[in-house]
Amino acid sequence: MTLLELDVRDLALIERVRLQPDAGFTVITGETGAGKSLLIDALALVLGARADAGLVRAGASAARVQALFDRNPEPLICVRELTAAGRSTARVDDAAVTAARLAEIAGPLVEIHGQHDQQRLLDPAQQRDLLDAYGAHAVLRERVAGVVAAWRANRAALDALEGDPRVVARMLDLHEHEAAEIEAAGLRPGEADEIRVRLAAAASAEQVARLVGGMRERLTGEGSGAHDVLARAARDGAELARLDPRFGGLATRLEGLLAETDDVASELRRLAAGLDHDPAAIAALEARLGQIYALERKYGPDEAAVLAHGERARAEAERLRGLEAERAARAADDVRLEAAARDVAAELTAARGAAGTRLAAEVSRALAELGFRQARFEVALHPGELSATGAETVQFLIAPNPGEPSLPLARIASGGELSRVSLAVKGVLAAADATPTLVFDEIDAGIGGRSADRVGRALRRLARDHQVLCVTHLAQIAAHADAHIRIEKQERDGRTVTELRRLEGDERVTELALMLGGEDGGPAAFAAARELLERAAGDRAHGPD
Repeated sequence: MTLLELDVRDLALIERVRLQPDAGFTVITGETGAGKSLLIDALALVLGARADAGLVRAGASAARVQALFDRNPEPLICVRELTAAGRSTARVDDAAVTAARLAEIAGPLVEIHGQHDQQRLLDPAQQRDLLDAYGAHAVLRERVAGVVAAWRANRAALDALEGDPRVVARMLDLHEHEAAEIEAAGLRPGEADEIRVRLAAAASAEQVARLVGGMRERLTGEGSGAHDVLARAARDGAELARLDPRFGGLATRLEGLLAETDDVASELRRLAAGLDHDPAAIAALEARLGQIYALERKYGPDEAAVLAHGERARAEAERLRGLEAERAARAADDVRLEAAARDVAAELTAARGAAGTRLAAEVSRALAELGFRQARFEVALHPGELSATGAETVQFLIAPNPGEPSLPLARIASGGELSRVSLAVKGVLAAADATPTLVFDEIDAGIGGRSADRVGRALRRLARDHQVLCVTHLAQIAAHADAHIRIEKQERDGRTVTELRRLEGDERVTELALMLGGEDGGPAAFAAARELLERAAGDRAHGPD
């Protein structure tokens, strides 16, 4: 799905522009500060890049970027909006999505290469990732990462098991003692509260017993007790009810009082039987409470906490008893897992070696086409410590001239040379990449006119299989494009605005002449511009280079 249209509103200098790139090779030119790179920033936003509220045009409430991608039967529509307050929203086909989801959907459709990518190319980790991308090593990388992670986790567990046997023995004795002490105590949750209630009752047992005795005497005493008095009253009530039914309710209530009196007397008898009068029994309760308090001081605030500590101590003792067996098992696993990790890493090493040979040959050919006719590009693998990314480091080397030793890319002095090497590597990788649209933001930095022509040819070759957009200052590159768009600043109502113009015919000649010779280039610049366009058209007419 190539990019059909990019619509940008209220983004920095841009009030509103609509970019409609060619399906092949499109260049964007214009004076410095006109907003060429802003278009790339806008495209990055709609691909899910981090939003910066400072990009919202002064005086506007929000910036909006919409991208249309070629999809059947209808275009894919991706939208990103950013308010001046810093709030960011995203939509795909009119459905709200997160920025992360937007990146998942639109990100794979476009790859942006800028000047910072040249510096990233110097990073050994980036070189390793580029080689793995070229060799399609993702599955092997995942396998290596998985087995190395398992090996390291087991090694960490094994290291944790290594300790002084005397310390282990002491800890085993301690946990066994704690578990045994708590188990022998036979605690019950809530037992201490029950004992405290009983002891409080025992402290007033004599007075309670005297009061209970008096109450029972008044209730059940022979002749004058409440029971006998109520019994006689109940008999008289029953007789009254027989003679006059109006007294039936009272008779019934008297019978209830008699039954209730008997219940109270029975309850008093039961409670009196449970009173702790025995000094020995009270001493036993006090001793038991002291035992519970002692356990709680050592192991927890209550019986439940003490019992939980005992369970943990028992489990830890079991673990310590099995420590030697676990250590032996972990040691055996360490040997097995390391061997498995090294086997898979060796597969990755072999795959990288083969891919490195192919990549070196292809990049060397690409460098020759970019003017390094006798340069030699190499991919070196240096053995290293086994890790989640393999068992070696990857290093890109280059010998720009015959007879010179191969040196790391970081040793290349010229920024222009690094730009061309970066383009060669990116070109080779892009040829094997399915990304539909490739964007190059001023990758021509430091490149002269002769080299720029070769860079333009290389970008045009990329455009055979990809949609290519390039921001450039060099006419030699712009001449090779299928479509040429100029971005320029205008003043409107006292405000600076940015506009896009698609150049055709003489307008394109004029733009190239200005890029070659500036405002004072004269007829020579126009002649050179026409020559560039004619030569580029001839190259396209002759087909593949």
